[in-house]
Amino acid sequence: MNIRHCSAALALSLATLAAHAQGFRVTSPDLHDSRPIDNKFVFKGFGCTGDNISPTLRWSNAATGTKSFALMVHDPDAPTGGAGFWHWVVVDIPATTTSLEQGAGAADGAKLPAGARQINTDFGAPGWGGPCPPVGDKPHRYHATLYALKVEKLELPPNATASLVGFMVNANAIGKSTTTGTYGRKK
Repeated sequence: MNIRHCSAALALSLATLAAHAQGFRVTSPDLHDSRPIDNKFVFKGFGCTGDNISPTLRWSNAATGTKSFALMVHDPDAPTGGAGFWHWVVVDIPATTTSLEQGAGAADGAKLPAGARQINTDFGAPGWGGPCPPVGDKPHRYHATLYALKVEKLELPPNATASLVGFMVNANAIGKSTTTGTYGRKK
């Protein structure tokens, strides 16, 4: 096979993968860009008075070859000098999983699928840390991005940061989908 045939075969494979990955979709009945995130999902602390319950997430049509999933929830509008703020990071979600139900982000991880692992958020602990933007800021966006990965487990140290996870996730991703919610507070 000559280089032109190899290039054509690779292009066809990539096009097929891209077409399949485009069907990959994460949704949430709890996160909508058209209405604010409900108070039960808001952080409890730092002046916020929510219940800090993680939202339901559901997904379908993962790319062929998906061996696990990773979830990263990020607020790009946080006033952190450009880094944003990580609100929930879950890795090693088994490929057979198609949802995380409301409350799965408890710090103990008891409601997560077997084998899944939570990484410390920017609140300094594992588990869901809900929205809690500064008073008076325009509503912040909370992007819940689910990644389909080509590996069963990410090789991460016990003290991995969300940024390191993001690097490893992107190096192993074969598809991703995002759903977004918004939240702001006046007082």
